[in-house]
Amino acid sequence: MRQFLLIALAAAGCATAVGTPYQPVDRQGFGFAETRIESDRYRIVFSGDGATSATEVEDFALLRAAEIAIANGYEWFRVVSKDVSAEKRGGVGLGAGVGGGGSNVGVGVGGNFGSVGARTFFTARLEVLLGKGERPAADAFGGVYDARSVADSIRARMPAKSAP
Repeated sequence: MRQFLLIALAAAGCATAVGTPYQPVDRQGFGFAETRIESDRYRIVFSGDGATSATEVEDFALLRAAEIAIANGYEWFRVVSKDVSAEKRGGVGLGAGVGGGGSNVGVGVGGNFGSVGARTFFTARLEVLLGKGERPAADAFGGVYDARSVADSIRARMPAKSAP
C-alpha cells in the first residue's frame, strides 16, 4: 500500500501545468479560437491549462473580442452570452477497501479518499456583437465594452510571457 501511494504521488507530480499564455489554440487545445457567426457577431472560446485561473481565461476571451472588434473597424462590443466552465482532470484516485466472508456470507467496507494531483481546467465562452458609434447602455443581455479600453487594460495586467 505504501509503495502504491508513493507511485501515485510521483505520477501526479509529473503532470505539471504552467499557465496558458494568450495565444491561438495549440495542439493541446489551450488558447483562443473564434467563429464568425454573422458579419458583426462572433463566438470566442479561451481554454486554459490547469494553472490558468477562471479570471485569466475570461480576461483572455474578452481581450480576443476586443482585438476582433478593433481589427474589423468596430469601437465596442456587447457580450450577448457568457459561460465559464470548469473540468477536473488528471490526478490519481485513492481508495481502500476491506472485505471478508466465507460460507456464502460477505462483509465489506470501502472508502474513497479523493484524488491527488487533479487540476481544474477552465474554459470561457463568449458570444459578442460588435458595434460602432455611440456605445449603448448595458442591458439584460450583457455588458457593453469599449474595445480599445478593454485591450489596453487587460494587456497591462498580463504576465510578460503572455503579452502579444
